[in-house]
Amino acid sequence: MMHLDANASTPLRAEVLEAMLPWLRDGYANPSGTYAAAKRARQAIEQARWQVAQWLGAVPEEIVFTSGGTESVNTALHSLDRHAGPGPALVSAIEHSAVLRRAEALPRGIRLAPVNADGRLDLEAFAGNLAGAGFVSVMTANNETGVIQPLREVCAMARNQGLAVHTDAVQAMGKIPLQVRELGVDLLSLSAHKFHGPKGVGALYVRSGLPFSPLMLGGGQEGGRRSGTENTPGIVGMGVAAAIMCKQAAVDHHAALRHLRDAFEAKLTDELAGVTVNGDVNHRLPNTSHLSFDGCEAAGLLILLDEAGIGCSAGSACMSGQQRPSHVQVAMGIDERRARSSLRFSFSTLNTTGEAFAAAVMVKRAVEKLRRVQGSGVGPVQVYCV
Repeated sequence: MMHLDANASTPLRAEVLEAMLPWLRDGYANPSGTYAAAKRARQAIEQARWQVAQWLGAVPEEIVFTSGGTESVNTALHSLDRHAGPGPALVSAIEHSAVLRRAEALPRGIRLAPVNADGRLDLEAFAGNLAGAGFVSVMTANNETGVIQPLREVCAMARNQGLAVHTDAVQAMGKIPLQVRELGVDLLSLSAHKFHGPKGVGALYVRSGLPFSPLMLGGGQEGGRRSGTENTPGIVGMGVAAAIMCKQAAVDHHAALRHLRDAFEAKLTDELAGVTVNGDVNHRLPNTSHLSFDGCEAAGLLILLDEAGIGCSAGSACMSGQQRPSHVQVAMGIDERRARSSLRFSFSTLNTTGEAFAAAVMVKRAVEKLRRVQGSGVGPVQVYCV
């Protein structure tokens, strides 16, 4: 299987697994204990906290470990809701469903900030929506199109209004450089399995001095900010994955990702007519290619590509069995016909240039085959995605 769905999940690095194994096998002591084995577990967790903090440009005390990106997002919005002034939560129209569903559930209500046709936040409209808002949540980069949002500008504008800002950085971490002080965010969510760490573990950056209320109540772990016995193996794995990413950033692995994506897109667009790159091509994650193929049904392409050994997606913003464009595509004004012919290909640092070229050849063959079968029409779509 050629994995071109890194935005959905990434393979666990061998170094990460190796670091986790002793804690899965022998390191079962509860980190809250007072005996030697428990203290070793606590020390391992604190080492991982330092590794994640260093990667983000934060201090260890600002990192709270969670069960993943969804919990981090829910915790952030819960805390903001408890401490922010009155007014709706101002979020972008293309947020991940974890943000949208949580914001919609808040009694304060939700206000959607629109994006332009390229999938980037409309800053003029955003400025107009700030008045009367309670707090802000804008993602760092979209999980479906890869479009990077103008987060520094968002934070500066919100700060002028005295509003706190959360960003869902789950999709961006490991793909573009991110430093919390430079961004100016108050809270930032991340998930380990998006950067070659294990599933079931994530983290929330909470700026020092920011009022905070935990979502998970109980034994008071994580300094009282997230109750529940810590997942020592998962946290250790996340720390090692973060440390590897921090080292790779020094040699600009982002450029390597961009090379893979650009080689893949260039071969397809050069050799295949009717291919559209969706989203702002100048502001997108270096690994993400969201493409529409005229005269093809996305569901049919997914089946053919799966049979050819390629794993990709119709976009993680979709819901299984849904027969309409995702909310991201709707927000961008993409018409239904084009939306239903769209696929997302996302690379990781474990992919190779050879794979990128081979994948382009297989996608070309699948598109040509489907076009012969379907003619110029696009049939009803059944979405197969995560």
